[in-house]
Amino acid sequence: MDKLFGLVRIHVKRGINLAVRDCNTSDPYVVVRMGKQKLKTRVVHKNINPEWNEDLTLSIADTSLPVQIFVYDKDVFSLDDKMGDADFDIRPFIEAVKMRLDELPSGTIITKVKSGRDNCLSEESCVVWENGKVVQKMILRLRNVERGEVELQLQWIDIPGSRGL
Repeated sequence: MDKLFGLVRIHVKRGINLAVRDCNTSDPYVVVRMGKQKLKTRVVHKNINPEWNEDLTLSIADTSLPVQIFVYDKDVFSLDDKMGDADFDIRPFIEAVKMRLDELPSGTIITKVKSGRDNCLSEESCVVWENGKVVQKMILRLRNVERGEVELQLQWIDIPGSRGL
């Protein structure tokens, strides 16, 4: 933990038009991975448009690692079904945090990350100064599945005594 820069709170907001894995519906949950860290949301039963509204917190030690998102369908009597995956680069968000923009008006866009073939963003994502915090909202298009998106929001958390950025 001597390399710790700080923490990122990932607000897993919702799934949009997720794949059906049980008869007419699914029981989805999200797994967030970065390096050896693995965090999980609760299962939302019988819903292909689930609202998780859950906060997961990753410690950031290596900004070159991607943040990986996996969506699964919870099954009782067999292995959970895969419902797609996505990843995103945390570096644009970290670069905005490094700027230390304490005097900006709330709602100021710091940087924009365009969607493209090299990322899973379904639309442009903006890193914004919001109420004294650096925040990034994004909608990720799931890969390796017929359909589905996951909406997230990132927020930086400084830790006293960490190396900081």
